Parts: sequence; C-alpha cells; structure tokens
Amino acid sequence: MNKIKNTMHSRREILAGIGLGALGVIGLSSIGDKFSNNTLTSTWDGDTSTPFPNVTIYTHEGKAVRFYDDLIRDKVVAINMMYAQCGDTCPKTTANLLAVQNMLGERAGRDVFMYSITLQPELDTPAVLKHYAENFGIRGNWKFLTGAPDDIELLRRKLGFFDYEAELDAAKDNHTGMVRIGNAALDRWSMAPSLADPEQIMATINHLDPKATHTFHNNYA
Repeated sequence: MNKIKNTMHSRREILAGIGLGALGVIGLSSIGDKFSNNTLTSTWDGDTSTPFPNVTIYTHEGKAVRFYDDLIRDKVVAINMMYAQCGDTCPKTTANLLAVQNMLGERAGRDVFMYSITLQPELDTPAVLKHYAENFGIRGNWKFLTGAPDDIELLRRKLGFFDYEAELDAAKDNHTGMVRIGNAALDRWSMAPSLADPEQIMATINHLDPKATHTFHNNYA
C-alpha cells in the first residue's frame, strides 16, 4: 500500500501528535533492559492451521503472548504498525487512536482490543515501548508489541501491511498509515486510515462488532 497522506487533520490532532511525539523520543536511546530482540529467534514452526501465525511476541509490559491464541482469537481488534523513533506519522497516529480508545470507553479491553506492533523490533524492546506508551498516557488493555524480527516481519505481511513494490515496501513509514480492524470470530476484516477522524475509525469498528450499539459520544478530547 502506498503511504497515506491525510491532509485533513484538525488543529487538536496535529498539536497533540507533535507534542506527544517530541516527548516520546526523549531518552529512548538511553533505555536499557535485559531483553534484547536481537537475540530472539523466530518461534513460527510453519503451522498454517490458524488464520494468523501463532508466534510468541511480547507486550510493552514484558509479558510473552501467543499472537493468535492470546490476542486475536474470537476478538474484535484494531491493529496498527508503528515504531518508537518514527518522527511524524506514528506520534500523530498514536494520539489519534488514543481518542478512539477514549470514545470506546468501557468497551476498550472488553469488547474491542487495540494493538500496536513495532516495525523496528531490533530497537523497540518492551522497555522502549513501555516508555513510549507512558508518554502518551496509554492505559488499559492497549498493547504495544514486539518480538523476534522474523516473526514481526511475518505478522506485518500476514496482516496486509505491505506493498508489492520492493522499494516502497522497504520504507517503514509506508506501513504506518492504516489500522487493520477485524472480527476474528466472524472472519470479517477491514481497514481505516490511521489519521482519519476518530468517528470514522469508530464507525468501522462498530460495523464489525455485533455488540456495538452503533452510537458514540464526542467526549474524547
């Protein structure tokens, strides 16, 4: 997919994205922990019995999870790809999706699960992602995910965050402009621009979530 260029951002979204983004990159290079993604090897055994690879990855809290069994199976999910040192789209996207999480209210982490997967697993350890999430005030069950580089690359392609042209596919920023939204129980999937109005992203989520009342409020600022 080509890089999404959304020129219809509100002043609030742009200021929030830039301000929080600036905070998000401070000190990232100085964060250290015993976890090193470079030492991880792929956990995928070639099993294609599940719709998505059931690889082991790690949350920003340092918890090991199986991608399909623990995060996707029978759930309504919203998934985007990002990386902590992304200087433009990622901070704005995170701020925008935080508005979506606020609009979801009690449904977040109960009926709808939000996941952000790093495009730079060799640098984004759980500690780095935890620092990033804390700077944005991320709460609840929104998980930032990392793992073995080969497994993350496999998930990227299986989730549809890729371009058929090799040169475009090699540019990480080209995969940060969309949110993959799905209902795994019904095997229904869609996408929404990550910088679309939060109401538009909510409408896509509600369309795929049979529990939704298809109403929402505007108290997400």
